Amino acid sequence: MKIYVVSGLGADFKVLERLQFPKDHEVVFIDWLIPDNDESFSSYVTRMAEKIDDSEPFYLLGYSFGGIMVQEINLLKPAEKVVILGSIKSDKEKSRLIKMGEITKIPKYIPVNFFNLKTLETYSVFRKFFDPKNPKVNQYFKVTDPYYLKWSVQRITEWKFEQKNNVIQILGDRDIVFPLKNSKPDYIIKGGTHLFPATKYKEVSLLLNKIFI
Repeated sequence: MKIYVVSGLGADFKVLERLQFPKDHEVVFIDWLIPDNDESFSSYVTRMAEKIDDSEPFYLLGYSFGGIMVQEINLLKPAEKVVILGSIKSDKEKSRLIKMGEITKIPKYIPVNFFNLKTLETYSVFRKFFDPKNPKVNQYFKVTDPYYLKWSVQRITEWKFEQKNNVIQILGDRDIVFPLKNSKPDYIIKGGTHLFPATKYKEVSLLLNKIFI
């Protein structure tokens, strides 16, 4: 069976490269697309879902913003199971910071050029917020198109979603982006920051081999 995988906001698949999936399954990575100008979230999800062959059973796995994406894709093309790593099952689990962005709508008014190459150094410092003790943190974030970044931040703050039954959530107990206190995950990674798929890959791999049977 195929496991379709979507990585996190601005991240390529390097953050997930050490995960060991069941050998009898085929892992298919879905790259982020650059949103069209003023593209709606539903339109974007539909385009991402085009890469999935739903003529046969499949699994979905998403990390961080990718976790939100695979849950939306699941509405269009239902999977046997949906696993989210370092992500949330509904808008009720948003952090205080994300809720503040939703209420104030600040992300909407941030100019696109805030995310351009001239400010990537500042963005690099912000990334370390995910895991300040990880010297490799910057290596995981490669998708730096300014419009994609702005558009994605807006979609995260605006996201509304009701929890679905076939979603399995794995969270790190030291995740600052999506704090454990806001969720009731199926599995908890001890000592895991937001980058736990990369730093705690052995524990995560054991769980994935248990889940994807």
